[in-house]
Amino acid sequence: MRLNYLGPMAMGIDHPALDGVDCAGYSPSCFAVEVSTEAGIHGAVIEGDVLLVDEARGLGHDDYVVVEMDDSLLLYKTFRIGPRFRLLPPNGGTGLMATARMVRGVVVHHARIAVDEAL
Repeated sequence: MRLNYLGPMAMGIDHPALDGVDCAGYSPSCFAVEVSTEAGIHGAVIEGDVLLVDEARGLGHDDYVVVEMDDSLLLYKTFRIGPRFRLLPPNGGTGLMATARMVRGVVVHHARIAVDEAL
């Protein structure tokens, strides 16, 4: 699932999904990405969600991670196999083995625009 880079958290991000989030409270190693429309509206992560990513945090089992491949940012979920990690697409599909150079960071916060109940 493709992601769009929004910028470093320390600079402050103006996005409706981040209303009430203290951007300045995050580490300088954190940045924000927005999930692209190709994600669709089904699943744990959907289009328009904003993910806050920490470049300094180490990988763990069952983490969402941002991976850079072919000049694109992509979202994967980690699955630990002994000392190594397999990256699996969040909505299913074929995975791949992770290398340290591929992983840009670990998702530390997941934000979604609140839907007005009156709609």
